[in-house]
Amino acid sequence: MKKILRHLLHRNLSAAQLIGFVLSNFTGLAIVILGVQFFVDARPIWDDEESFIRKDYLVINKRITAANTLGREASNFTPAEIKDLGEQPWVRRVGEFTSANYRIYASVNTGGHSMSTYMFLESIPTSFIDVAGTDWEFHPGDKSVPIIISKDYLSLYNFGFASTVGMPTVSESAIKSIPLTLAIRPDNGRAPLDMEAHIVGFSNRLNTILVPESFMTWSNATYGEGPTPPPSRLIVDVSSPGDVKINEYLEAHGLEVAGDKSGSQASFLVNVIAGVALMVGILITVLSFFILLLSVSLIMQKNRQKIHSLIMLGVELSDISGVYVRIVAGVNLLAFLLAIGGMLLLRGSYLPSLQGMGGAAGNVLPSLAVGALLTLLLIVFNVISIRRRVSRAFLN
Repeated sequence: MKKILRHLLHRNLSAAQLIGFVLSNFTGLAIVILGVQFFVDARPIWDDEESFIRKDYLVINKRITAANTLGREASNFTPAEIKDLGEQPWVRRVGEFTSANYRIYASVNTGGHSMSTYMFLESIPTSFIDVAGTDWEFHPGDKSVPIIISKDYLSLYNFGFASTVGMPTVSESAIKSIPLTLAIRPDNGRAPLDMEAHIVGFSNRLNTILVPESFMTWSNATYGEGPTPPPSRLIVDVSSPGDVKINEYLEAHGLEVAGDKSGSQASFLVNVIAGVALMVGILITVLSFFILLLSVSLIMQKNRQKIHSLIMLGVELSDISGVYVRIVAGVNLLAFLLAIGGMLLLRGSYLPSLQGMGGAAGNVLPSLAVGALLTLLLIVFNVISIRRRVSRAFLN
């Protein structure tokens, strides 16, 4: 009986219409899946695993001019300027750099060699730092202070200083185990203080020496002379790094972003490209859904009399709709499988070049999950439409 039913209802099927749907749905799904997969594979290019400052954080300072040098203009930010910056639509929050308000020296002993230098310390709000748990904590009375330094400082030491004075070069892992001594020499009459410090990480984006905010607050209150000066740098959490509105604001207010902006700009550009690709792919997929829906509707319209007669003969509605449901599910699954094959083929062509730029072969499950979800939604909507039309044929 089911074989006869399939034969009767398949007579008006249009192979060209089904092929057209498969091709259009394949194109849309392939664009969506490939866009998601490319985003996953390219992510490591601008995600630096060793950076403790996220790419959507910008470090902003005033542009230094001759007026600043001559003392006619201040390079610090006023409360009004900080408030105005924080009210911009692309700003999530603003943090201030706080400087040590006392003299401090650092010394290190390694391999029978010793070195000491005058140095500076800064802090930013703890919420801007990505260091695990207790590694970035300080309480008054602690014997050691955690520090984050710029990678550039280590490179300058290894390749610019150590090689010329006979000092040993050190790796990142080695320098973390070398004890440092901080010598605080206040001018407010308090006794000097020597305490240990240890490096917990390095940053590619901050040219400074960071200490926990709690240490800076305590040490400035205890050993600082006078009030803490206004911040000369700000760290800003932005919603879309690389947005042209950010550059327009900075130019209009004489500000500049410290460090390399290419990572933020690349992140913004790839996000835009991936978003456009996903929207185009989804649009094509939705259009293919209507193509299939229209094709099935035309077929059912042509078979309307047959469907009505079969219902009158006692054939179950589920058996009649099941014929069209299997057609819809089959062509959707075929398009999905072809899209997976197309994605893997194209991925194999771009992945070597992407890996050469710092990318990596990411997990394919997110892209497959997105494609499977779209395919499932298409099948569900078509099944609902088919059952409604079969029910109408029964009622009429």
